[in-house]
Amino acid sequence: MILDPVKGTVFFCLTGLGTMGNISIFVSYMHMFQNTEKKPIHLILAHLAFTNIIMLLSKGMPKTIEAFNFRNFLDDTSCKVVVYLARTSRGLSICTSSLLTVVQAITISPRHSRWQRLTLKTPQHIVSLLFFFWILNFLISMNLPYYIKSINSVNITQIKKGINYCYFLPESWIIRWIFLILMVLRDAVFQGAMGGASGYMVSLLHKHHQQVLYLQKAKLLYRTPPELRAAQSVLLLMLCFLFFYWADCFISLYFTFFIENYSKLLYVPEFLTLGYAVISPFILIQRDGHLTKCCHTQ
Repeated sequence: MILDPVKGTVFFCLTGLGTMGNISIFVSYMHMFQNTEKKPIHLILAHLAFTNIIMLLSKGMPKTIEAFNFRNFLDDTSCKVVVYLARTSRGLSICTSSLLTVVQAITISPRHSRWQRLTLKTPQHIVSLLFFFWILNFLISMNLPYYIKSINSVNITQIKKGINYCYFLPESWIIRWIFLILMVLRDAVFQGAMGGASGYMVSLLHKHHQQVLYLQKAKLLYRTPPELRAAQSVLLLMLCFLFFYWADCFISLYFTFFIENYSKLLYVPEFLTLGYAVISPFILIQRDGHLTKCCHTQ
């Protein structure tokens, strides 16, 4: 294993900063959900923060330990848990972000619109959907525990691919393609829902903007409703998510097919994988004035 203190320091800072930010978001929104009006959006944001924490700890900490060349402390069971949680948390991030966009679109939609017919406005509905997301992503990643082992358990010559502490055993191409297709379908369905809800919110915000311009010309006082300000924050989160998701996909494909020796450049997709989990809590803290007060109070 090669000592890489620069990579280790960057991963350590990103993981620590992102984890603290997401813990603040989780605690603040759970406090708001329990002590104020029980808004489903607060529960979804708390779940997104919790998912980000799992992703940062399961992906960022092993990378940090690997870069500093610490002694391997992961056995087979630990490797299975870490990699399984990393894959599951990625799927949960996609599903939760999509649900967040859809619920926010329903919240700001007019009463007579078709969106209002969807029954996603109570905490019970949201909890049921979040539970479904966990089951779905556990099932989509269920092949991983059978093909992951610690590097301590085999001869170094048996390793085909993996990180320095855990590796993946060769698996059947049929199994590989089945689970790859399932992941692609999941991403396509939830990103499609995210895109549709985001487009709808953009159209509503555009109409609101035209209304504000009209009222300003008429010299009438008008304040933006908190639901619309929340919609703007959610759209900013979705843009952040889509940027990191597709940048990671394109750069990873480019490195795979066009660059032979990318040992150093491989850091780029590794950092992009954590980007959304690190930045998203600070977008929420900056955009939500009430949340900022909560964080200062805590």
